[in-house]
Amino acid sequence: MDKLKRVLSGEDEDNNADGSGILQRANQASTLAWGTRMKGFLLCFIFGVLCSILGTSMLWLPGLGLAVFAVLYSVGNLCALASTMFLIGPCRQLKNMCAKERALATILMLVCLVLTLCSAFWWANNGLALLFCVLQFVAFTWYGLSYVPFARDAVLKICSVCF
Repeated sequence: MDKLKRVLSGEDEDNNADGSGILQRANQASTLAWGTRMKGFLLCFIFGVLCSILGTSMLWLPGLGLAVFAVLYSVGNLCALASTMFLIGPCRQLKNMCAKERALATILMLVCLVLTLCSAFWWANNGLALLFCVLQFVAFTWYGLSYVPFARDAVLKICSVCF
């Protein structure tokens, strides 16, 4: 458990001269204890999942159903993404999101999130909003799979066999 705490808090990495002093100072400035970080992670993640589920159930309401769905689903995804900031800190989370293997998925996810909200409110196009929600889900799933070793390769192999 101590090893997991060190890895998630960034203490297990080698210090290099490319700005790790800033990250190290930001990590030291955090006053949250490990238990508080875990509680924050769980609460934020559960809130994100509940928002997404609630948004999906609101999809079938006549009138504003799609707009409410788009907002709640997008807020749910943002909360689920932000929940890991409690574990590893915001600086390291942003660094991980911009890593070579995750940058494209991160950009697609954030662009689809913005386009979902634009199509639901600004353009008032329900079909586009639903399409961008699906693309947002796919990008978020692809982003999440990047943290599991060989998961992306397995998904690609399964898709190549099926199609």
